[in-house]
Amino acid sequence: MSDAFRCTRKCVALKAMAERREDSALSSWFSAAFRCFVAVLLCSVCPHGSGVSGSESDPFWAGSSGLSETAAAARDVRYLLYDVNPPEGFNLRRDVYIRMASLVKTLRQRGDWVLVLPPWGRLYHWQSPDMHQVQIPWGEFFSISSLQANIPVIEYEEFIAESGGPFINQVLVLQNYAEGWKEGAWEEKVDERPCIERLLYDKDKQGYYRGWFWGYEETRALNVTCVSAQGHASVLAPYLLENLTATSVMLDRAETVLHDHYAGKDYWNTRRSMVFAKHLRVLGDQFRAQYLNSTDKLDHTPYNEDWTRMKAKLGSAKGGPYLGAHLRRKDFIWGHREDVPSLKGAVKKIRSLMKKHKLEKVFIASDADEEEMLKLKKLLPEMVRYEPSRDELKLLKDGGVAIIDQWICAHARYFIGTSVSTFSFRIHEEREILGFDPKTTYNRFCGDEENKCEQPTHWKIIY
Repeated sequence: MSDAFRCTRKCVALKAMAERREDSALSSWFSAAFRCFVAVLLCSVCPHGSGVSGSESDPFWAGSSGLSETAAAARDVRYLLYDVNPPEGFNLRRDVYIRMASLVKTLRQRGDWVLVLPPWGRLYHWQSPDMHQVQIPWGEFFSISSLQANIPVIEYEEFIAESGGPFINQVLVLQNYAEGWKEGAWEEKVDERPCIERLLYDKDKQGYYRGWFWGYEETRALNVTCVSAQGHASVLAPYLLENLTATSVMLDRAETVLHDHYAGKDYWNTRRSMVFAKHLRVLGDQFRAQYLNSTDKLDHTPYNEDWTRMKAKLGSAKGGPYLGAHLRRKDFIWGHREDVPSLKGAVKKIRSLMKKHKLEKVFIASDADEEEMLKLKKLLPEMVRYEPSRDELKLLKDGGVAIIDQWICAHARYFIGTSVSTFSFRIHEEREILGFDPKTTYNRFCGDEENKCEQPTHWKIIY
């Protein structure tokens, strides 16, 4: 693919993203896209006819339905999209991203595949009232350039601009095998099978399939097929490469497949590339400095914006002079009753740890409701929380606040989390990347009836 073509398609994508988003905060995106467009226009003398006319008949125009002969010859990109089971939360979805990244690496051994990032929105834990939280691009939560240093990724609206419209050629709904598998007879396999559950896609009068598609009502699919899959993510690669010629393929229920190399080098490369957006890290750092007397210099947690150059020695991080605690409530109170302590039980443990490690403050990250938080504050006056104003919340979204909570917990002198919570797991990984002693990281609250509970496993980082 020529440099001119790459530049042009990026400009089109930026312009399309800016025009689709109505909030003024993205006006800078539009300006940047416009300046880029002008630059490409001025470069119209480039070889291979890479100039842009700007008319709707131009093949690079966002609303165009096709590519010119020259562009078609230059373009050999195929797009992989994905989604997961609707009830799944923010941090499990981050885990599925790692699986899809591994699949893309396998696919790229035989072609130019790009992963399309599924927009965020309508998640169970995002319960701020009267807030529009759909069609949120990954760039609001993560550094796109950091992700791209691992595999090629683009936002969904860039995909619309590049591919000529909101069409997905093929949706594969992943499912388990109806007959299950017999113990001792595990095998990795993929087969097209009848749908086990009712499809969440409906065919319209034009013959297109309509579905959730991350809140983009104009998006439609040309084909929807159910596929039974059993095994690691890359078990899908032969099926995608040998059975399909579609330019864009979406895997629905992508959590069905497993990690290719859990906790291995490939896993950690992708996990390390999932750098939080800089504005969220800056806000977290400001809060640490103002309320917790915590800075990277004092805490021995130097940070490199280039994750490929960051390699902290295990045990080198000291952490800020506070205890970090993730106290999961809501559905965990009844779903994991034996593993989750009462508020009084949690406070007892927190006070014990503060005394042991000579800490005077505790930062609490929790999904507890307002009533429980008031009770907790009475029991634990020393607690500190990140509480954005209404206007700040509108800008950050619930996902942004959750990331700031994780970032602050990741820098604590000592961290304790909640059993089997992916929110806590992601903090473990962040602290592993920063170089904390495992003894200060892999800890969890015990249930009130547990005298001694099993602590989280240490998954050592591999470079």
